[in-house]
Amino acid sequence: MKFFKKLVGSKDFWPILIITIFAVFSFRDLLKPGYFPMHDDLQMMRQLQMEKCFIDGQIPCRWVPDMGYGFGFPLFNFYPPLPYLVGQGIRILGLAFTDTVKATFSLSLLISGLGMYFLAKEFFGRTGGIISAVFYIWAPYHALDIYVRGAMNEAWALALFPFILWTSYRLINEKKNVTKWIIGLALSWFGLLTSHNLMVLIFTPVFAVWCLLFVRQKKWNRLPHLAVSGILALGLAAFFTIPAIIEQKYVQVNTLISGYYDYSGHFVSLFQMLLSRFWGYGGSIFGTGDGMAFPIGHFHWLVSILIALYLFYRYRKTKKLDPLTLVVGFLILAGWFAAFMAHPRSTFIWLKLPILAFVQFPWRFLTITTFAFSFIAGALALIFGKKKKILFIAPALLLLSVVIWNWEFFRIERRGPVSDEEKFSGEAWRIQQTAGIYDYLPKTAKMAPQAQRVKMVDIIGGVASVENESQGTNWAAFKANVESEKALVKIGIFYFPNWRVFVDGAEVGIFIPEEETWGRMHIELAKGSHEVYLKLDNTPVRSVSNVISLATWAGLLTFPFWKRKVGVLKSRHGDRRAS
Repeated sequence: MKFFKKLVGSKDFWPILIITIFAVFSFRDLLKPGYFPMHDDLQMMRQLQMEKCFIDGQIPCRWVPDMGYGFGFPLFNFYPPLPYLVGQGIRILGLAFTDTVKATFSLSLLISGLGMYFLAKEFFGRTGGIISAVFYIWAPYHALDIYVRGAMNEAWALALFPFILWTSYRLINEKKNVTKWIIGLALSWFGLLTSHNLMVLIFTPVFAVWCLLFVRQKKWNRLPHLAVSGILALGLAAFFTIPAIIEQKYVQVNTLISGYYDYSGHFVSLFQMLLSRFWGYGGSIFGTGDGMAFPIGHFHWLVSILIALYLFYRYRKTKKLDPLTLVVGFLILAGWFAAFMAHPRSTFIWLKLPILAFVQFPWRFLTITTFAFSFIAGALALIFGKKKKILFIAPALLLLSVVIWNWEFFRIERRGPVSDEEKFSGEAWRIQQTAGIYDYLPKTAKMAPQAQRVKMVDIIGGVASVENESQGTNWAAFKANVESEKALVKIGIFYFPNWRVFVDGAEVGIFIPEEETWGRMHIELAKGSHEVYLKLDNTPVRSVSNVISLATWAGLLTFPFWKRKVGVLKSRHGDRRAS
């Protein structure tokens, strides 16, 4: 209650309210009943798997039981979990999975606008902050991510970009309460690290140059603070980032950069980025006949040129490169360079830096262009001047024009009365089980399965019967009655380190025969009745990562207590010295 009273009484209340209203209009279609098709139509499935992990006590969630054709999958060992952790918080409110996905998308739009407001306000004032926020929310790439691609993780990465630059700016320039901004920057980076692996790769150079722009102004003493924040962020996200990097050797990552995912087939033209008004819900293909659109936004790129001309005029007049000119100038260059990286003329850079192949789609660089040009738009407040009438009317007309011009992009192609039950049954369930099989297929599988799992346990040698089958997210159990001298048992779960099998409480060896192409686990059982239990235990890497994150989060959450206690002790010590 105190927070809301403080908010209503603050000077940011009306700007936040205005931004919220603009955000609500941008996700108006998501507030209506029903569900909608999207390219990455696994959002409900991933949310269901995350919930099953929570119920089963597998925290952090790594292995999901229903994907990978039903043979299981190390999804969240490699796929960033943050949006689905947010979604799990929404699920607690009682929303259906369909509504949870739409609410999580909507929240990413609102948060992106608020983050951009607080960042741009530092440089252009509140009016400039509002302009930047609305430009960011209503950028065409946001509509592409949510309404066409269904790219949940990328949408959340976009929401976190402005928070990272805002908190780092405050950390470098703040004279008091530095600790608050160290923590704020760490949490912002934690969010990006656990939202989208590739966006970390794309955004890090922008962040590095951004920090250098400010520390070079005789503030090199802030470098240790930035380092502490970075270490804290890595500690918070260690449970995910460390296994995701080190354990890639256990999965087939080559499938992420070959075939359809070869970046060379997904460059876009200048016409697509700058001039086209086409909007579609199809796919990205080789050439310029894509079924989806990649506009930067007419207002966005035109404003970037206008601001560039304004900065040039300002420099000619003052003969000085002031800090504001450097910041805005840098982001103008970053935005246009990112657009260049989406164009086929940048192929030589892609060839020089092989790691860029994992970006898969060069047009993903338009996330940086979108962010940079939206921020730059706030500088229009400086051009409009300080006359109150102009300062109100001009931005209002501009923002309404941006919304009207991009309105048709922010809509669902078609809607259906899909319920959770319908999505998680029949053909819809089969499609979700089998989709994305090559994302992180364990290397023990020579090829992807060609059919869904029918049974959890198959007797493929000897005479035996199976009963009392049960399975959780990272465990399974059954009872086997073997009548022959021995029996060969095939278990319908991919092998992945560190699956372990216990027969009557004693661990037995797991093997995969040469003829087994799908990577399923096999065991041998002797004659008799046996209780078999399987469990995916942590590898040393996962265990250490979990401990690092647990210790870091514990330290962060208890920090206010220890800070207060230290303050009390110092106060008492000071009183004793005075007496």
